[in-house]
Amino acid sequence: AAKRYSARLDYDDLILKARALLLEAGAAAWVLYKLDGGIDHILIDEAQDTSREQWDVVAALAEEFFVGQGACQAGRTIFAVGDPKQSIFSFQRADPAAFARFGAHFGARAAPGAWRRVALTTSFRSVPAVLRVVDRVFANPAAREGLLQGDDPIGHRSHRRGQAGLVELWAPEAAAEVPQPGEWRLPLEREEQESAAVRLARRIARTIRGWLDGKEILDSRARPIQHGDIMILVQRRTTTFFEEMVRALKQADISVAGVDRMVLTDHLAVMDLIALGHFLLLPDDDLTLATLLRSPLVGFSEELLAELALGRTASLWRTLQRRAAEHPDFAAAGAALGGLLAGTDYHPPFELFAQVLSAGGGRERLLGRIGAEAAEPVEEFLARALEYEREHAPSLQGFLHWLETGRAEVRRDLEHGRDEVRLLTVHGAKGLEAPIVFLPDTCRVPRLEDKLLWPEGTDLVLWPPRKDACDGQSLLVRETAEQRLRSEYRRLLYVALTRAEERLYVCGWNTLQARAPGCWYDLIAPAVRELGSEVAGADGAPFWRVAEPRRSAPDHPSGPARETPETRPPAWLGATAPVTPADARLTPSRPAGVEPVVRSPLGRAAPAWRRGVLIHRLLQTLPAMAAGQREAAAAAYLAQPGHGLRPAEQDEIRRVTLGVLATPDFAPLFGPGSRAEVPLAGRVAGRVIVGQVDRLAVSGEEVLVIDYKTHRPPPRSVDEVPTIYLQQMAAYQALLGAIHAGRTVRCALLWTEGPLLMPLSADALAPHQP
Repeated sequence: AAKRYSARLDYDDLILKARALLLEAGAAAWVLYKLDGGIDHILIDEAQDTSREQWDVVAALAEEFFVGQGACQAGRTIFAVGDPKQSIFSFQRADPAAFARFGAHFGARAAPGAWRRVALTTSFRSVPAVLRVVDRVFANPAAREGLLQGDDPIGHRSHRRGQAGLVELWAPEAAAEVPQPGEWRLPLEREEQESAAVRLARRIARTIRGWLDGKEILDSRARPIQHGDIMILVQRRTTTFFEEMVRALKQADISVAGVDRMVLTDHLAVMDLIALGHFLLLPDDDLTLATLLRSPLVGFSEELLAELALGRTASLWRTLQRRAAEHPDFAAAGAALGGLLAGTDYHPPFELFAQVLSAGGGRERLLGRIGAEAAEPVEEFLARALEYEREHAPSLQGFLHWLETGRAEVRRDLEHGRDEVRLLTVHGAKGLEAPIVFLPDTCRVPRLEDKLLWPEGTDLVLWPPRKDACDGQSLLVRETAEQRLRSEYRRLLYVALTRAEERLYVCGWNTLQARAPGCWYDLIAPAVRELGSEVAGADGAPFWRVAEPRRSAPDHPSGPARETPETRPPAWLGATAPVTPADARLTPSRPAGVEPVVRSPLGRAAPAWRRGVLIHRLLQTLPAMAAGQREAAAAAYLAQPGHGLRPAEQDEIRRVTLGVLATPDFAPLFGPGSRAEVPLAGRVAGRVIVGQVDRLAVSGEEVLVIDYKTHRPPPRSVDEVPTIYLQQMAAYQALLGAIHAGRTVRCALLWTEGPLLMPLSADALAPHQP
C-alpha cells in the first residue's frame, strides 16, 4: 500500500512485473514474439543464488529456443554457471535447488547431445593442503547435509600442485569465570575482566604482528607477509568480537581496513563534519562547539578546551572570540570558524564542506587522526551532499536533516583495497580471497529469529507467541525453516573455508553455556586432527596442524624486479606535491570576514531595497546603449507592472541613474569601451588574487573600477566604509596596477540605495593593500 501510494517499485517488483509479462496469457505471446528476433544467448551467472521467480523469467525467455524454427537456428545458447554449495543468500530468496531443477528442465527440452552438465572440480585459488581439509570436512555426512550434492562425494583438484600450504586448528579460548561478588563495596574500583573473545582477538593480533616483525615469508609469493595478505572472517559483524578485533589490530599497529558495511552517520569523521554543520547553524550550542573544538577539524586538546570553557560567563563561541588574543590556537580557531560562519548563507552544502576538507586542510587532519579508513566515508559524505543538491534546494539545515534521518548504509569495496588486513563477514567475502584467512567465529550456530512462520503452498502466516504454544502444523513449519537455516549454515562454512589461498587458521571462543552442537568448530576439528599432527605452540598451548612443504617453484613470485631505463619510474612519481598555503589565494568578491548587516527585504526598508536592485540592473545594461536611447529604455523598464512603482518613483529612479552615468569624473566608466562584470586573476606579492569587478574602463593613462553595493544603508563618508570593503577594493587596485603597469588605478564604490558614487583615494586604500 505504501508503494502504491508513492507510485514506486522496488527490485522484487521489477522481477514480478517482468515475470507477469512473460507468463500471463495474452501479453506473454506478444512480448515473446517481439523478443524472439533479439535474443540469441542467455547467460546466468551466480545461478545458485537465483530465485524461483527469476528462473521463471529465464525459462520464459528461453521458450522460443526450443520451439519450431527457433530450435533449428544455429548458435542459440543457454549458459548457466553456479555452485549450489555456495548458495548463502536465502534472505534474498535464493533457491539453490532450483539450479538443478531448471537444469533438468532445459536438458529435457534440448536436442539430444546439445545439453551438457560440466562439473567444475579444479580450484585455481587454494593449495592442496587447504583443499584436503575441505574435502575431509565435508566427507562427514553431518557436514554435507544441505550442500545439494546427492550421493556424490565432494572432491577438489588443485591447480597449484606442489605449493606449500598450512591449516592450523587452535583450541577455543575458554570462557572466563565471573567472580561471585563478596561483601558490598562502593563502586569506586574498576574490575577488569578479559572475555574469551577479547583474548582471542589479542592472540590473533600478536600472531600477525609476529609475522610482520619477523619478516615471515609467504611461500607462494616469495616475499614477506604483508598486511593485505590477511583476511579475518566472522559470521556476523554485530558482535563484540568484531569491535575487539579492530581494536586489537590497531593497538598492535597493524593496518586494518575497517568494517565492510557501515552507517555513514556513525563514522567518526562524518560525525565531526555534521558537528561542524550544526555549529554553523547555531553557534551558541556550547556542546556542539566543544565537540567540534576537540575534533581533528580544530584539534584542541582536553586541557586547552577546559581552559577555555571552565569559569566562563558567556557562551563558548563568544568566549572563544573574546579570548582570541590569549592563545594562538584560540585565535586560529576563531578566525577559521568565523570565516565559515560568514559564508554559510552564501555557499551550498557541497561547496562549504569541500572548502573545509580541501583548502581548509580538514581531510588531511581527519585522515591523520582517524586513519586512512576515513577517506571513503568522507568522500561518500561529499557525494551525498551533491546528491542532495540535485534533488533539493541547497540548504545546510535541510541537508543535515536529510542525512541524519536517512541512516544511509555504505558498502565499502574491500576487493581492491590498500595494504590492510580485511575484517568482514563471510557473506561480504563471497567472491574474495586472501593468502591467509582466519576463522575465529566458529563456536556458535544461528537461531531462527523470524517469529512468523510461512507454510509453503498456502496464503497463511502462522504466529505462535512462544515455541511451547506451537501446534503440530506450526512445529512442522518451524522445523522446516530451521532445517533450511542449518543447511545454509553449512554452505556458509564451505564458502568460508574456500576463501583461503595458502594458509587457514581455525579458532574460536567458548561462552559459559555449552558449545552449540554442530557448530563449525566441531565440524572442522575431526578433519584437521585426522590429517594433521599436534604441535606445541610458543606459549606452551598445543594446537593441530596440517602442513605441506613446497615441492615446486611458486607460480607467481612477486619479488623485486630489476629496474631498467625503460621500466624505471620518473623522479616526479615519488616526489611530494608542493603544499599551497591556505592563505595564498585571495578572492576579494568573497571576503573572509563578516560583512555588514543587510537590511531585510521584508521590513520597512523594502522600497529602498527594491530601488537599489533596479538601479543596479540599469547601471549594468544602460551603458551598452547609445546615450540618446538610455532614457527611453530606462522608462520602459521601470514602467513594467511587476516592479510596482508609482510614476513619481519611476521618474526619480530614472533621473538619479542617468545622473550617475553622466558624472564627469566617472563618465568613462559608462561610456564606450567600458565593460561590466569583468573577471580578474593574477599574482600580487606572492598571493593569487581572483575576483570579478562590477564595472571597468581602461584608457590610455588610467584604469577606472567601480564595485556596486546593494541592500545596505550607505555610509556618509569614506571613514565610515567597512574595512572589509576597503580591503576588497585595495586588492582590486593592486591587481589592476600589476596588470596595467604604468597606469593610475582609480576606485570607487557605488551605493545603489542612494545612489551615491563614493571615490576612494589612494591614501584611503594604502593601509589595506594585500
